[in-house]
Amino acid sequence: MVLVGDVKDLVAILVDDMVDTCGTICHAADKLLSAGVTKVYAILTHRIFSGPAISHINNACFKAVVVTNNIPQEDKMKHRSKIQVINISMSLAEAIRKIHNEESVSYLFSHVPL
Repeated sequence: MVLVGDVKDLVAILVDDMVDTCGTICHAADKLLSAGVTKVYAILTHRIFSGPAISHINNACFKAVVVTNNIPQEDKMKHRSKIQVINISMSLAEAIRKIHNEESVSYLFSHVPL
């Protein structure tokens, strides 16, 4: 893994679409921290969280990790000191409704249902 650019004294936000054991994203966070980043956050779309994923996140230098609830994992969320979950059920329901009614889904990109 190679870091390109100067990140000293900046706040880093790592974005990943799918994480399994969280080894790579935790390694990236450590790399950023050693390069002088002041805080590291992560935003993850699909949280598979297999094996030691939760302990990797809890032991990593993340200030917070934000994930969606599109994969049910309530049992793994009991020990989530740094993980914040965003409920996307209304957005998914509205997308399915729009597709079923042959309406534009792109409207949801700028108007998120709550």
